[in-house]
Amino acid sequence: MAIIGEITHTTTYRYAKPVTFGTHRAMFLPRRGSSTRLLRWSASTSLPSKVHWVTDSRSNAVTVMDFSEPGSELTFTFKVRGIYFGIKGLETFPLEPRAEEVPVQYTPDEWTDLAGYLRPHADDPDGSHAAWTKSFVAGDQDRTADLLRRMLGTFRSDFSYRGRDAEGTQSPVETLRTKSGTCRDFAWLMIETLRRLGFAARFVSGYLYDAALDGGAVGMTGSGATHAWVQVFLPGAGWLDYDPTNRLSAGFDLIPVAIARHPGQAVPLAGSWYGDSGDYLGMSINVAVHKLGEMLDPSEG
Repeated sequence: MAIIGEITHTTTYRYAKPVTFGTHRAMFLPRRGSSTRLLRWSASTSLPSKVHWVTDSRSNAVTVMDFSEPGSELTFTFKVRGIYFGIKGLETFPLEPRAEEVPVQYTPDEWTDLAGYLRPHADDPDGSHAAWTKSFVAGDQDRTADLLRRMLGTFRSDFSYRGRDAEGTQSPVETLRTKSGTCRDFAWLMIETLRRLGFAARFVSGYLYDAALDGGAVGMTGSGATHAWVQVFLPGAGWLDYDPTNRLSAGFDLIPVAIARHPGQAVPLAGSWYGDSGDYLGMSINVAVHKLGEMLDPSEG
């Protein structure tokens, strides 16, 4: 089965008096591929703008918007309708023997292609992250599938989701110290942990479909906003999705938009404005992901 879904992503910035705006860049289009077919999409702004589209070095679609008029409020509205075939879990794919145990044995070609996703990026000044990483393979716990399940379970049992207004992503060491953070923080910690264990892992930003939202309620953590999770490359399976915030690794819930080596490369909306420092009053974000219908998945025929 596949679902037909519609995403509406609205962001509003407010200011005490009119300010001028520089170029803004947005990532909101789901990545085309085996799990996604886009039917139509649009990008609009409350102030007049020139809009064009580019593709970055990781094949993410980027919407670039330039403004010529000042304003005290600026709203971005992105809409997309598509067919989502869902993601398949690890059990669907027989791993190659070289991927069944930690560390995964990548081929020379894979090492070359995956180098940017294998090297840890974050510092570990007190060694706490290294110690936590080693705990997942202590006592010969070296089966890949089991390790990934344990890691998802640890995030669910030991960490608390905590939203915040500040932009950016916490360091893995800070998330580990406080045992709390946002979906981006959890994803970044998991990625850097997997890299220290020899896995190729990358950051994914996108949307979370929550069936409860269609009934007007919020069910899963992180729904109603942009979401972030992890992809791990396992020979025999390829890139597989893991969401440490909700302990997800399959289904229709995760809709990828952007992939990156680190969170700074996958910011949903970024830009500049010019005025006095006290002019900025705040922002509001609303993301709605709704299922419009279902259709047969030809791959399951």
